[in-house]
Amino acid sequence: MEKALEGVRILDLSRVLAGPYATMMLADMGAEVIKVEIPNFGDDSRRFPSFLEDESGYFMNMNRNKKGITLNLKSSEGKAIFKELVKKSDILVENFRPGTMEKLGLGYETLKELNPSLVYGCVSGFGHFGPYKDRPGYDIIGQAMSGLMSVTGWPGGVPTRTGGPMSDTMAGLSVTIGILGALHYSKTTGIGQKVDVSLVDSLVASLQIINQIYLIEGRLPERIGNRYESSYPYDTFPTNDGKHVVIACANDKFFVLLAKLMEKEELLEDERFNVNRNRVINHEQVSEIVSKWTRNYSEQEVLEKLMSKGIPCSPIYSIEDVSKDEHIVGAREMFVEVDYPKVGKIKVTNSHIKMSETKTGFRTPAPDLGQHNDDIYTSLLGMDIDEINELRKNNVI
Repeated sequence: MEKALEGVRILDLSRVLAGPYATMMLADMGAEVIKVEIPNFGDDSRRFPSFLEDESGYFMNMNRNKKGITLNLKSSEGKAIFKELVKKSDILVENFRPGTMEKLGLGYETLKELNPSLVYGCVSGFGHFGPYKDRPGYDIIGQAMSGLMSVTGWPGGVPTRTGGPMSDTMAGLSVTIGILGALHYSKTTGIGQKVDVSLVDSLVASLQIINQIYLIEGRLPERIGNRYESSYPYDTFPTNDGKHVVIACANDKFFVLLAKLMEKEELLEDERFNVNRNRVINHEQVSEIVSKWTRNYSEQEVLEKLMSKGIPCSPIYSIEDVSKDEHIVGAREMFVEVDYPKVGKIKVTNSHIKMSETKTGFRTPAPDLGQHNDDIYTSLLGMDIDEINELRKNNVI
């Protein structure tokens, strides 16, 4: 089966998470991704837990479907080789601190002279322009300065980081979207461009309604636990077996169904509860009413009752629960077992993008450090093995 990005070549200078996540998605869609790493060291995430036989699960998952080469970009020979690779590529992705590529003499303004159609994707903490551009950026900094931490957690509690690396993930998704838009433009016009994405901007954009509450109402959003600002009941509720379930009545239709299920139809005539806007205002009373009902039943009983009426609801899964779910892992194949040469069979997180004509997902394992040096340098640049061995001897690759 052909791949959606068949024939697209990407030079991937990125490391750790945001950049590699973007290039992983592009590789999953069939692009040829050449991961460029520092000789004798490689991507920092090769040393990040969890480990199996000294191989990093972090690295193995994030760098599947990629080819791997090493190249010393601080050496004159390495720079020259890199420029030749740029001439033969469609996309470049990097997530260095802004200015790093320019110091190497390999910034976008230089590279676009070599390849005018090049799409140059870059991810950083604060972006490539603005007063904070030189600051280092990490996931927790993105979560802190985007406002996300200020609204995550419980009333009266401390600002809280979300469990997953949301800054890196959102930035990775964002630069991927930008790269694909720029690639379309490049293929149409022959003109490439720089796609500049920051961790902070990506999370600011993701907050959506939280931003609008302040921008429109002038009200400062606060930590409200699992409740939602725009709909109610849209929250977690306790059951009699010590668990909680999610109920998401995002509109009046679902609340009517819930009120009838709870045998509380009088709520539909009460002006405090009859429309969503009023339920949001009076959420504490609604929560008490719904919680009193859910406490009569086990988690499974509540879910069965709600689902039988078509009311949006769910259990709260652990990762173990996710790994055993017949829909998520069975039908949707979000965790798949693959064979890695050094460690045998392992499970990795699969592509979440499902395409009917061009299947995405795992094809080849993450590369060993410099695994494809001989292949790439001979096939793309026409070097012979003696030249490659000399470069290796001189620590250029």
